[in-house]
Amino acid sequence: MKAPSRSPVSLRYQTRQALQGYGFVALWMVGFVLFTLVPLVETFRYSFHHVIVSATGVEMTFVRWQNYTRALFTDPTFVELLIEYIVETLVSVPIIMIFSLIIALFLNLKLPLKGLLRTVFFLPVIITSGPVIRELVSQGATTVPQIARSPLVLEFLARLPRALRNPAEYLMTSFILILWFSGVQILIYLASLQKIDRSLYEAAAIDGASSWESFWKITLPSLSATNIVVAVYTLITLSHFSENKLVRYIYTQTYDIKGGIGYASAMSFLYFAALALILLMIYLALRSRAPKV
Repeated sequence: MKAPSRSPVSLRYQTRQALQGYGFVALWMVGFVLFTLVPLVETFRYSFHHVIVSATGVEMTFVRWQNYTRALFTDPTFVELLIEYIVETLVSVPIIMIFSLIIALFLNLKLPLKGLLRTVFFLPVIITSGPVIRELVSQGATTVPQIARSPLVLEFLARLPRALRNPAEYLMTSFILILWFSGVQILIYLASLQKIDRSLYEAAAIDGASSWESFWKITLPSLSATNIVVAVYTLITLSHFSENKLVRYIYTQTYDIKGGIGYASAMSFLYFAALALILLMIYLALRSRAPKV
């Protein structure tokens, strides 16, 4: 049977609606090309050059892969900070996700003053996005070094393998700063929890399922897509944090006599490669646990 054809008026209306949508998207695309893509391509070009900024202009000398090999093989500070970033990120992301999910489950209950509690947990997001966090970090308010200095903790750390010693010490001393990054993630989890159909829990309760079984069989599978969003958001937030030691080191090398813009650009792309690798690992790990539809 021949399908009914659409009227020209309907086609014109759909075309007009599509053009309006493309018009809104075009504003973002123009901004992305001008302020993100073009500088990114230019920075990538700088990474293969020795760049000197003088009063007469910018002088560039093509050095092939020398900036990359220098960062990986002759700059121990960069390699140490890069490894430290990878380890700390792999430790921080699961902790932030678990803590955010627990608080979101708590806030999803029928509790008095839920709005106030949401504000309290979201408040650190405002603090960590300004110069206040820089002052707190400099004063040591985001860490608890006394924990790592206690005899019991020192003995515990000494018994750990060398590969796990630094991550465990970072977790014990910096867990306050880690939990400060949970504000947005709590709201994302809370919104996803409120979208789960309550009839599923009622049906599970009728069949004799406990709250613990409902969490593992209903809640957690329903949050599979949310887990990926939260993990990606957390990773990006930690990676562009203003007090990230690796970011600060790359920034200082931009104006260093032994470094320069070209060397800093190469380190930036190595940092981006490490970030992309961690992002791929987290995505594949969470994707493999998502329920099959």
